[in-house]
Amino acid sequence: MGVVVPGQVLASASSHLAGPGTHVFENQICASIVGSVVTTPAASSSTKPILSIPRKSSTSFPSSALDVSPLPKVGSVVLCRVIRVQQRQLTASILIVDPSPSSIASYTQTTDDELQFQAVLRKEDVRAHEKDKIVMNEMYRVGDIIRAAVISLGDERNYYISTAGNEFGVVVAKSEAGNAMVPASWKEMRDAVTGKGESRKVAKPA
Repeated sequence: MGVVVPGQVLASASSHLAGPGTHVFENQICASIVGSVVTTPAASSSTKPILSIPRKSSTSFPSSALDVSPLPKVGSVVLCRVIRVQQRQLTASILIVDPSPSSIASYTQTTDDELQFQAVLRKEDVRAHEKDKIVMNEMYRVGDIIRAAVISLGDERNYYISTAGNEFGVVVAKSEAGNAMVPASWKEMRDAVTGKGESRKVAKPA
């Protein structure tokens, strides 16, 4: 399967079990992190194979993978890490441009990467409906990984992005307790350990 990205469907939950680095959404096992899928064979005829994605260190991706990464352009789909949330906009660091198994950019960014590839998501670009009712901190939190589309190149330091679409929004997040969360609906994610819900603008799994 090669390299997968957060939200990508890996298999049906009826045929496999979700292991570390994955989660279940609408009976589909989806990737929670970027990486390569590992399949652990079923221990017996009464169990199922386990799909997992081992976490990679900051040196896991070879430099050749970064050398061929495309730069963001209007229409590009990007994965970003939210680094600042304000009343009318948020700032994010672009991690992956046009994510696909054959095209992957730097997922584990350095401080220089964050300063060089920043994106701004304005309140009016969060969603297509009820824009006047949007509260930014209820849509996204610092540390969230979001899938978005580039709508303007902005200036040399900032790209403008939008999450106005069912396929855009949070794909990976941690709860206030520090646990991984899984999608519960288009506007809520739940702590995988405690089951407590938190509001988010959730991306529909790819």
